Amino acid sequence: MDNATLKRTPLYRQHVQLNGKMVEFGGWEMPVQYTGIIEEHRAVRTVAGLFDVSHMGQIHVSGTDARDFLQHLAANDIRKLDVGRCHYSFLLNERGGTIDDMMVYRTGPDAYTLVVNASNAEKDWAHILSTGTGRTGVRLENRIGDRALLAFQGPLAGEILSMLTSDDVAALRFHDVRPFNVAGLPVMLAASGYTGENGFEIFVASNEVESLWRALLEAGKGAGAVPAGLGARDTLRLEASLALYGHELDENTSPLEANLGFAVAKTGSYIGSEAIREQLAGGVSKRLVMLEMIDKGIPRQGYGIQRSDGSTAGVITSGSVSPWTGENIAMGFVDPKLARRGQELLVFVRNRRLRARVVRRPYYRRPGS
Repeated sequence: MDNATLKRTPLYRQHVQLNGKMVEFGGWEMPVQYTGIIEEHRAVRTVAGLFDVSHMGQIHVSGTDARDFLQHLAANDIRKLDVGRCHYSFLLNERGGTIDDMMVYRTGPDAYTLVVNASNAEKDWAHILSTGTGRTGVRLENRIGDRALLAFQGPLAGEILSMLTSDDVAALRFHDVRPFNVAGLPVMLAASGYTGENGFEIFVASNEVESLWRALLEAGKGAGAVPAGLGARDTLRLEASLALYGHELDENTSPLEANLGFAVAKTGSYIGSEAIREQLAGGVSKRLVMLEMIDKGIPRQGYGIQRSDGSTAGVITSGSVSPWTGENIAMGFVDPKLARRGQELLVFVRNRRLRARVVRRPYYRRPGS
């Protein structure tokens, strides 16, 4: 895609000023790194990192029938989501395959915000509109360009954030979402993230996000907080065994196959629910596992996984060197019979069959979790 046709977030100038290496991602021009992926990754694990995730799609669902609509649209049980809370969920097709994964934030009695993947935002919006056709009491708004989104992640993120607000950051529980005033700006603050660390996602008006970005970096500078790009975001989520759409999830893969059944309602009627119940009753044909290489070699998406006799066992979906442990790690789908911890398998890396073993998920657990 030509750079002239790429979309840019309101923080594009900040990324350029910070020497961000800009790349195409999901139709957007985004920073993959600033000073280096490993340095940014380790800053998030030890202090805090600030990510621009304003490219993510934001869809607002409101009205007296909003809850019933979402109960039909999405796989997780929206009836269990209280005001001021958020949860992980999915848009499924009738076969139980994943159209997209998303976070759902309930910001009022009849008000919800869906945050979807940037690469799927247009597809998701079309799906949601078509599903909502003819429904009264539901208002759908595509908020892209209206609200920016930051992710401030790491063990010191709360302490740094507290320097910029008189509101009680420490009172937020995991998956709480509340209106806050940060650096003199009205924001919606959620205790959520995609790195395996404690942290926050911050919704703010697009015309105010530059001011908030600068304030957070300035407040965290002395402690070692840094801006972080998509490269570190990817290695962090891989260490934390978190799925990425287009890798661990797609329209031919169900959340159950990806070990994400905790975010799928086992009862009720929603799009894809019949297929999900069939999988619950009869089992799945593949299972997502975490692998650590025994032999030296880096597994990459698409590499084959084999049994010891050389027969096909599955495929790698994501792989890299872990910046935290230095080990070569991956996620991949295998025959469910091979999904037990300690199982040795072979990964076909550059025409070599290298040994790997199934390890616990998540691979990285933050201290105290």
